[in-house]
Amino acid sequence: MRLDSLSTLNYRNLAPCTLLFPAGVTGVFGENGAGKTNLLEAAFLALTGLTDVTRLEQLVQQGETEAYVRADLESSGSLSVQEVGLGRGRRQLKVDGVRVRTGDLPRGSAVWIRPEDSELVFGSPSGRRAFLDSLLSRLSARYAEVLSRYERTVSQRNAALRGGEEWAMHVWDESLVRLGTEIMTVRRRALVRLNELAAEANAALGSRKSLTLSLAESTTPEAYAQDLASRRAEELARGSTATGPHRDDLVLTLGDFPASEYASRGEGRTVALALRRAELELLAERFGERPVLLIDDFSAELDPGRRAFLLDLAASVPQAIVTGTERAPGAALTLRAHGGRFTPEVTPEPLPGEPLPEEVRA
Repeated sequence: MRLDSLSTLNYRNLAPCTLLFPAGVTGVFGENGAGKTNLLEAAFLALTGLTDVTRLEQLVQQGETEAYVRADLESSGSLSVQEVGLGRGRRQLKVDGVRVRTGDLPRGSAVWIRPEDSELVFGSPSGRRAFLDSLLSRLSARYAEVLSRYERTVSQRNAALRGGEEWAMHVWDESLVRLGTEIMTVRRRALVRLNELAAEANAALGSRKSLTLSLAESTTPEAYAQDLASRRAEELARGSTATGPHRDDLVLTLGDFPASEYASRGEGRTVALALRRAELELLAERFGERPVLLIDDFSAELDPGRRAFLLDLAASVPQAIVTGTERAPGAALTLRAHGGRFTPEVTPEPLPGEPLPEEVRA
């Protein structure tokens, strides 16, 4: 998988531009606020169609009503153009000029590693659940469809609960159990391999404690219908569905204790990196090629060992874009970010007999 070029218009603070990316590592450096993270966000959106902002208009440059990103992508020997148009509350996707849905884009096209990933460890169960559901939705179009139908069913059932419509519960319960059971089954099956890959990555990062991934489920496929019935009075009082995979958690155990409660900040960062490495490997196994790797602020909160791990990971994939406040060593292309613009940096050739600059020698 390779991003040949990225074009943006009216996106965040980025100046209108088209950037060409070579194979290997592209390093982007500059001060905070220069547009580095926005560039990666635009690349991830163009490659996957995905964003985690709550309102799409947040992505549109101030004073404008629409924004646009485009990725020219090479995958499995073929070329395609993926476009995303953004406006107030709407997102339009096209592949080679034809309108598509998010699920029609290459689902294994990119993995984004960022400092905020520590929240996967220390944040709420909803964040870990979202990580797992997003990954499984990219691995399986069927899972994405079932999850979407399940979430709609929960929303409609909650509306019926708030309206005191107990008589309608058996209708919603039947759909909820059928869809929820499929979600739980896929999660359990996928977690076997995800756990293996995350544990391997955690050990490769030098952790002295073993990492284990498990599910904390509010019910089981066998007991789902009975649990819904037994909590009917509670749900009517609360006006919300209390049982099902939308209440579950991805438990990260480091050594013998939950990482969310006992891990240090450094250990939490290691666990988060292990999860992203596992995500990359799982997508590569599923789709037969390694995704484009996007790494934001490669030195943030990292000791030399973890930083080396990230840079080695970037070098192991066909293409990576790595940002930081300093230059990424070993980059095939280096871009300086300033005010939403990106300028190639050229390392001058030394004069005959002149020693190489320190950063080149390193």
